[in-house]
Amino acid sequence: MNSAGHFFTRLLVSAALGLASLTTWGVEETVVRIGLTGPLTGPQAAMGKDDENAMRMAIDRLNAQGTVVAGKKLHFELMSEDDAADPRTGMAVAQRLVDAEVKAVLGPYNSGVAIPIAKVLNDAGIVMATVASNPKVTQLGYPFVFRIGPNDLATGARMAAFAAKHLKARQLAVIDDRTAYGQGIADEFIKSAKANGIQIVAREFTTDRATDFAVILTRIKAANPDGIFYAGYHAQAGPLRRQMKVLGMDGYLLGGDAICNEEMAKVGGEAVDGKVYCPQWGAILDQSNEGRQFRAEYTKRFGVDPLTYAGPMYDALFLIVEAMKKANSIEPRQFRSALATISYQGLAGSYQFDEKRDLKDSPSKVYSFKNGRPVPVPEAE
Repeated sequence: MNSAGHFFTRLLVSAALGLASLTTWGVEETVVRIGLTGPLTGPQAAMGKDDENAMRMAIDRLNAQGTVVAGKKLHFELMSEDDAADPRTGMAVAQRLVDAEVKAVLGPYNSGVAIPIAKVLNDAGIVMATVASNPKVTQLGYPFVFRIGPNDLATGARMAAFAAKHLKARQLAVIDDRTAYGQGIADEFIKSAKANGIQIVAREFTTDRATDFAVILTRIKAANPDGIFYAGYHAQAGPLRRQMKVLGMDGYLLGGDAICNEEMAKVGGEAVDGKVYCPQWGAILDQSNEGRQFRAEYTKRFGVDPLTYAGPMYDALFLIVEAMKKANSIEPRQFRSALATISYQGLAGSYQFDEKRDLKDSPSKVYSFKNGRPVPVPEAE
């Protein structure tokens, strides 16, 4: 065959392949990169990995079912970054995500990271959907920043009312880890506790790296409170509870959503019992078919059960994709407005945002612990 024959043969083959491609896929494929920032190392690594696992499940499902926006089939890719629960590291992570031109960032988990990086992402016109609960996260007024969980105003008030009405507590002590999360939820708990007739007999301070609470607990024991509200994370709350028991302090230990997970029981052991109380936002996964299926798939894939925010993080990506569909665009400056006015029912609850881009409705349930797992308290529902 001469060179002309080879040329026409190749042309026919190329044309055939092109037609096959159009027949098979039908639309052009576009890569959409989604960022994730959270503590993948350090004491809170279990929470960061939980968020990452949920995101991988969401992305795999979206890619399997196919999503078309503006005539293009979307292929989602995850860019997962470790912020180590550290604000300075978080700033470097945020800049990497901006440079990578991600369309949205899920996270961070920690308020201390969320507050500074919110400006970086907002200035770059990138949507941020976070579970960080300090009120400042959304009070800064950044239009690209959304909260997909409750804030400390709701959580602190919930636990104070529970302590007063259900536990009949009259005197409590507060330990604050001085992170943005800890300070925020401690302030709100104290304000609501006083309004509910509870006397705060002590407010002690620690850090989110502490392991020894003997001195603090000895001072608190002398005040003889009905219990302690710990404003911080599970990595410290678990050892704190163990040390309470060693000192013969069998009162209540209350906390926020950051202690409301199975990791709390892993680090605290048998001391984490039915007198430890904490709130979780959203639906109990085991109460719906979709939730049970999610839990089963998660556990089978990763070998552990989902923790506090796996459900909301999973929902968040579908929420963002729904906004893309409504705006007919994958560009944040286009779909941000659709996200702000969206109404979406997910695994963990219903998502609608107020003018500050906080959830309009963020009801929480109070949990205690049994056999190493958080279980809802029926009387508090």
